Amino acid sequence: MQNRIDQLFASGKKNILNIYCTAGFPELNDTVKVMEALQENGVDIIELGMPFSDPLADGPVIQDSSTRALQNGMSLHKLFEQLAGFRSKIHIPVILMGYLNPVLRFGVEEFLQKCAETGVDGLILPDLPMAEYERDYKPLFEKYNLDLIFLVTPETSEARLRKIDELSRGFIYAVSSSSTTGKNTDMGNQEAYFARLKNMQLKNPVMIGFGIRDKATFDAAAAHANGAIIGTAFIKAIENSTDLKATIKDFVAGVR
Repeated sequence: MQNRIDQLFASGKKNILNIYCTAGFPELNDTVKVMEALQENGVDIIELGMPFSDPLADGPVIQDSSTRALQNGMSLHKLFEQLAGFRSKIHIPVILMGYLNPVLRFGVEEFLQKCAETGVDGLILPDLPMAEYERDYKPLFEKYNLDLIFLVTPETSEARLRKIDELSRGFIYAVSSSSTTGKNTDMGNQEAYFARLKNMQLKNPVMIGFGIRDKATFDAAAAHANGAIIGTAFIKAIENSTDLKATIKDFVAGVR
């Protein structure tokens, strides 16, 4: 059964914009407020970060936002409280991005059930090994109609790419370089990597992330894929905002 992510890509829309924001940031109760403003301004997918004390794939800006959210009192239980009923207002796909440890502590099936109940469409768990997902969790993700989105890098082998494409749903998250989030990546240097992904005729759509920060980098990435993901630049834009709605409107307009 298609969920909102699958429906979005099936619609044939081009230049899909996915924006990452950390739950409980800048202030604890800003989560849904930020999500509403992103939807109002034409963002296609929201990727909501679940704060964690040791976020391995994230650069300093997103790490700091995670620390601040935890200090604000954010937790998975608090997040699901905040997301209760959000589907009455927000209709675009929502993905939770985070790390395996808090999910294991919460209870994997209980967590996936909560995602399904609140209206979350998919998950990005960078430290969940593919073999472990296939062996232990794939039937649960299917039971709750949740997409699991895997990350690939310029170093990912063709065999692994094919396996990821076979196993996953939603889209493939193509990291533009093998560094952490927030590094300025020269898109021009990645032409061969993007072309390789395109030429593989993968069944899943591809979204490019890491280093996307403005209209020029968004357009360059979207030229090679179904769209792109912005995280660090957005977090920087809102971290000291005194008017979130206006800041978010200006930020999205600057990318589009």
